[in-house]
Amino acid sequence: MPTLSITDLTQLAADALRRAGASGEMATATAAALVAAEAQGLASHGLSRIPQYAGHLRAGRVNGDAQPRVQQSRPAALLVDAQEGLAFPACALAVHEAIRSARECGAAFAGVTRSHHFGTAAYHLESVAQAGMVGLAFSNSPAGMPAWGGKRALFGTNPIAAVFPRRDAPPLVIDLSLSEVARGKLMVAAKKGESIPLGWALDKDGNPTTDPKAGLEGMMMPAGGVKGAMLALVVELLCCALTGASFGFEADSFFNEEGNRPRIGQVFMVIDPAALAGTDVFNERLETLVSAMLVDPDVRLPGQRREALAQKAQAEGIEVPQAMIDQLTALARP
Repeated sequence: MPTLSITDLTQLAADALRRAGASGEMATATAAALVAAEAQGLASHGLSRIPQYAGHLRAGRVNGDAQPRVQQSRPAALLVDAQEGLAFPACALAVHEAIRSARECGAAFAGVTRSHHFGTAAYHLESVAQAGMVGLAFSNSPAGMPAWGGKRALFGTNPIAAVFPRRDAPPLVIDLSLSEVARGKLMVAAKKGESIPLGWALDKDGNPTTDPKAGLEGMMMPAGGVKGAMLALVVELLCCALTGASFGFEADSFFNEEGNRPRIGQVFMVIDPAALAGTDVFNERLETLVSAMLVDPDVRLPGQRREALAQKAQAEGIEVPQAMIDQLTALARP
């Protein structure tokens, strides 16, 4: 399998997005995020998204000329309008402004409205950790899970991420979606002709199923049952009721080229430890907990594997299937 440097792969991805209609800034920001996900071993949110995004640009589901702007601002709260473009420039603006506000106010809340798929949630928090602050990220997504007891897709799988900076080590990075398993596991089972456990998915009529194809046509089950469904509700309300964005059931699937502009929402919270017990206390408390966790030799800190893979990719490049290189090259070709 060919190996490409992060620089070359990012340039190829950006060229493909620009050719599909994204502005230079949008293409560059999006390519950087997707290649970063690929480098961390998160292929479902990496290069495989480029043909999808390119299709959305060509079909008019994304405004390739969008220029995100701060629509509303107070000292510790702001709202960014993504202008129906790809999410990454708008999220970068929101996080940048939230960090600036948190330095002044101690904490800040930034919302993004009229947005699109934002990739891996934790990616947007890297600059928060670099600033020595705690960050939280949330996004809703097109409907893929029912409300608890319901039989139709209403909530998105709604990712949540958190980052906690450490004094002399990479930050703790927690990143998860609220479905019982990733949709990709159903796709793999369907390709292999295997069944899936009960509790992973419902069919299109809202009945539990062990057939992955029926699950893909239906909906995912929330992680932890009713608790996951309630967390998904919380994310929908944070990301949409506060920002004016579309709820999951109002946005057409990301997996289809045709459809509406999703106009979903994201929110970011940034907290400066110095504004509370103080940075020294925060560092001591965090390391005390980490040390207690690592007493068990089988414990792996969250984000540790991603960090190791990213460092390896930076030094050695990323292995990419030839079919993917050919697809991106064709998309980038004039």
